[in-house]
Formats: sequence, structure tokens, C-alpha cells
Amino acid sequence: MKRILSGSNSHRLVVMTVVIGGLLLYYEATTFDLLPWGGTSGVVDPSAPVPGARLEFSSTAYCKGTTTASGTEVRTGIAAADDSILPVGSVVNVSTDNIRYNGVYTIMDTGPRVQGRILDLYMWNCKEALRFGRKRIQVTVLRLGWNPQASTPSLIDRLFRRRERARVEVPPPADPPPAAVEPPVEETSSTEEESVSPSDSAAAPASSQPLP
Repeated sequence: MKRILSGSNSHRLVVMTVVIGGLLLYYEATTFDLLPWGGTSGVVDPSAPVPGARLEFSSTAYCKGTTTASGTEVRTGIAAADDSILPVGSVVNVSTDNIRYNGVYTIMDTGPRVQGRILDLYMWNCKEALRFGRKRIQVTVLRLGWNPQASTPSLIDRLFRRRERARVEVPPPADPPPAAVEPPVEETSSTEEESVSPSDSAAAPASSQPLP
């Protein structure tokens, strides 16, 4: 009887261990899928944004490369995005927790690692890109792709002017006025003052001689 009970308890312990282990694995997998930053795909919205829409994106930064997917050279003010959400040529206004990175960006790049609602901002400095990390941002769609009809020109112009006003431009220091240069003083040598022209020297003896 004791052997039967001990065998039954051992069987129950094994079954419970297997069940608990399975539940833990299921919980971890489900929790990972639900995490906002789980994986690189981000949160994919099946509905395409429209001009004027204000959306929440996950933002990162990159610094490498010389040419974008559109064929243009990299520069500040461009970003990479999922082409199915923000096609190349789209214009967006970005709002972050740091005013330094706020402003209008043009989508000129894309890539396999930029999937879903992810906006990858280009920065010249790689250390700055690393410090930027990953953060939530607000994206206002101003234009989708290169289609001029899918844009709001007045809003784009207004935001560009606001960004220009927000920039603090320090004027370069004024050049010092040129120092006054005194004209050189012409000095007359004593030999020149005492010298007599040959015509004068020739005329002097002639005038001193008596007439015949």
C-alpha cells in the first residue's frame, strides 16, 4: 500500500512539475509578445496614416552610411521609416521630450530593421545617436510620399518657420576696426638741401666775372 501511495505521489509531482513549467513558458512568451519594445517590428498599424494624422511612434537614431535608399546623400533632417506606412518622400513633424530633436523631417531612407511604427532619425554624431537610444515620440503626418496632393502646404510652411525661429543663432563676432595707419613722413637729407643744381653752379661763376 505504501509503495502504491509513494508511486502515486511521485507521478503527481512529475505531472505538476510539467504543468507548471509549461505555464511559465506560456506566460513568458505571451508577456514578451505584449511588451511595447518586444522585437524590432514595433507596433504595426494596419491602417495607413493620412495627412494631418497625429500618431505615436517608437524612435531610434542612426549615424552610419553615406547614401540613403532614395539615392540622396545623408544629412540632418532626414529619417528612415517603414515604406508601407511612411513612403519615401513623406514629410512629418516630430515631437520628442527634447526640443533639440523636434521639427520637420523628410523620410528619405528605409531598411529591413525599420518595420512598423518606428522612425529612425539620422544624426552626424554616432555618440549622440547612442545617447538618443529609443523613446516614444509623437509624429504628425504632413505629406505622404512625393504626391503633392497628399500634403498640407500651409502647415508645412508654418512648422518650418517655427523651427527656424526656435533655432538660437549666435551671430559671429564682429571684426575689429582696422588700425589707423599713419602716412610715412618724408625726410629731406641735409645733402639734398645743400646741393646745388649744375645749372645754378654753372651760372654763378658767369655772373661774377666782369664784362670786358
